[in-house]
Amino acid sequence: MGDVSSRPVLRVRKSGAVLVAALIALVGTVPLAGAAWQLTPILLIPLAALVWAWRAGTDVYPDELRVRALFGGNRVPWSRVVELAPDRHGRVSALLDNGNVIRLTGVTRANLPLVLEAAGHPVTDRDAAAP
Repeated sequence: MGDVSSRPVLRVRKSGAVLVAALIALVGTVPLAGAAWQLTPILLIPLAALVWAWRAGTDVYPDELRVRALFGGNRVPWSRVVELAPDRHGRVSALLDNGNVIRLTGVTRANLPLVLEAAGHPVTDRDAAAP
């Protein structure tokens, strides 16, 4: 598996607009939370959204994918990936050799060729191969 200290070849994250919206929400809740100490926990909601927007995504390494979430994540060796396929909304999931499916956070139909290229895998298009 990949070395913990190695850097990913490619990092795929959600749109930066999500991060900006979470930051604006955090700043907007500060006056509300400051009005009474009982309202302070309300800061946790935009703070969690901010951390999720910063952390969640898919890191591509030559030998594995690392799918990150707010808490934890999955490491998937490329050797276990049978297929990468977009759903009808354009979000990409990985079908594994044991039948499990993992959604690749941040990976879309548009950036899937970049993910495959970064991992050193050939890009194939079934539609282009059809006569």
